[in-house]
Amino acid sequence: MPAKRAPRTYPELVIDYHGERLAGVDEVGRGPLVGAVVAAAVILDPARPIDGLTDSKRLSAARREALDLRIREQALAFAVAEASPEEIDQLNIYHATHLAMRRAIDALPLAAEYLLVDGNRLPGHVCPGQAVVKGDLRHPAISAASILAKVARDAQMTELDARHPEYGFARHKGYPTREHLDALVRWGPLAAHRRSFAPVREQLALFS
Repeated sequence: MPAKRAPRTYPELVIDYHGERLAGVDEVGRGPLVGAVVAAAVILDPARPIDGLTDSKRLSAARREALDLRIREQALAFAVAEASPEEIDQLNIYHATHLAMRRAIDALPLAAEYLLVDGNRLPGHVCPGQAVVKGDLRHPAISAASILAKVARDAQMTELDARHPEYGFARHKGYPTREHLDALVRWGPLAAHRRSFAPVREQLALFS
């Protein structure tokens, strides 16, 4: 039996900001073949910490939804924004992700003074900040943003599933699972599919 890998550790997160308008920023939906990429920005209230915040992918759907409600009730400010499939096709997923992040930051009802952004690049916003690799595991504000973005995008996939149940969006959330790829072959791409992504592009060529 192979030995278990020790959990990866990261250096201590040092933040050069000590005020109360620190916004965590994260996105969900870079990998799916369909729908928007969704980003969220959250300024948590230091006086009202929320237990259980972590990477949204490590939580059950029920736990994410419960935390989503608590974040919306207790955060100083939050906003959710997106970039559409058309914008993804026009800009590419990298630039569309940063566009969604900038929109979420700009939509905060309380202006952020400093950003903590999940990943290794800042989204090009005028607000200062730092990128944090695996930030959704390392800072609660980024964890909160990942939860809001995940719950919002999953809701979009559930709505799309209600209109097109043959694709199984409520189960795979638009990711390129075998079920999704088989549905693409059988039914062809929908308007919500990202035409620049290879599996969709290939099917469009066959259906045209």
